[in-house]
Amino acid sequence: MRRWRQRGLTLVELIVAFTILLTLTSMAVPMARMKVKREQERELRMALREIRTAIDKYKDAADLQQIGPTQMGSENYPESLEVLVEGVSKTGAVDTKVKFLRRIPKDPMTNSYDWGLRSVQDDPDSIAWGGQNVFDVYTKSLDKAADGTPYSKW
Repeated sequence: MRRWRQRGLTLVELIVAFTILLTLTSMAVPMARMKVKREQERELRMALREIRTAIDKYKDAADLQQIGPTQMGSENYPESLEVLVEGVSKTGAVDTKVKFLRRIPKDPMTNSYDWGLRSVQDDPDSIAWGGQNVFDVYTKSLDKAADGTPYSKW
């Protein structure tokens, strides 16, 4: 009679409940990790697109001579990413600068503002920057995407 009045769980019920909880948790953790990875990949694509678009706009403006003279041998590409943020003097205008980026985006894979740079004179897969100009950017992360391609080749 006394046993029916007692409240609580038996040891078997606790084991079953914890087993179910453990199973559900073990299924959710990999999904959460994959979601975080996909979000980082999305941010990487957006950052690369933003920087590459700014480089292209700089090149177009330099080719059309809308901005001040560029350095010899730079092929009308910016000397560094900071030039895109600081701005370049506009041709024919006094004290007017054209800025191509508000700020250098953060690399979500390395969690830093340090991007790998390539110049026109470098090999397309080079990881060493020649320093002449900035033709392309890449992440310095050594990780690989789900399809097996390194993030540095994006």
